[in-house]
Amino acid sequence: MYAQCRQEAEAAFGDGTVFIEKFITGPHHVEFQVMADEHGNLKVCGDRECSVQRRHQKVIEEAPCPHLGDKKREEISEIVRAALTKIGYNNAGTVEFVMDSDEGLYFLEVNTRIQVEHPVTELVTGTDLIKTQIHCGLGGELTESYVQKGHALECRINAEDPMNFMPSPGKVTSITVPGGNGVRFDTFIRPGSEVPPYYDSMVGKLLTHSYDRPSAIAKMQRALGHMEVEGIKTNIDLHKLVLRHPDFLLPSYDTAILSKILPKV
Repeated sequence: MYAQCRQEAEAAFGDGTVFIEKFITGPHHVEFQVMADEHGNLKVCGDRECSVQRRHQKVIEEAPCPHLGDKKREEISEIVRAALTKIGYNNAGTVEFVMDSDEGLYFLEVNTRIQVEHPVTELVTGTDLIKTQIHCGLGGELTESYVQKGHALECRINAEDPMNFMPSPGKVTSITVPGGNGVRFDTFIRPGSEVPPYYDSMVGKLLTHSYDRPSAIAKMQRALGHMEVEGIKTNIDLHKLVLRHPDFLLPSYDTAILSKILPKV
């Protein structure tokens, strides 16, 4: 296979150079939220688990990472603090890693912006990351304290067929949004909204927060049961399927979870 790969590269690009990457078994996609100001203050706000993915795109995120112990969490946080302090980082940002089944850590990237999944960190820390980012961007000093309490989940509500992920653009004819303590829904859609085919398929983010992971999952299951969007297809049924699957209920699930639940993913 190596020889064949070199031949194909040489024929296609005139260069037979091949890069070999380490194969990671049982990988987790973990990330750490940071906030920094221009006065030299940098804080790690918390961590997130983002291993439920379809086509290498996140579908469900949670905070904190359910498989990380306190010692490992602080160890990675210190790596993040040291790295971003060294380069003089100033902004909201996310440092992303792949972690293998033996807790080996492999750097992916730094996303120098607020990410889709930032609300789970807001819920477990009781802070407003957008407000803080704007404050720091205007020259203000970072004074927030970040302590993770409880557990939060985010389900990305996408305009797509839940089983094959084909896009489902169109007009939203009606929407029923769940509510209650610890339930949050961020969206732009309402009855009459047009979902175009030109952009990312996400139309909303459903979030729950509770005192521990099982209760946050139960709250999300109830919220998904009350949520309805008509006029377009959504992946609400996929979320229901994942949240009741035994592999997800265990804290050790990895990025292969959807391929186990849906063999054709």
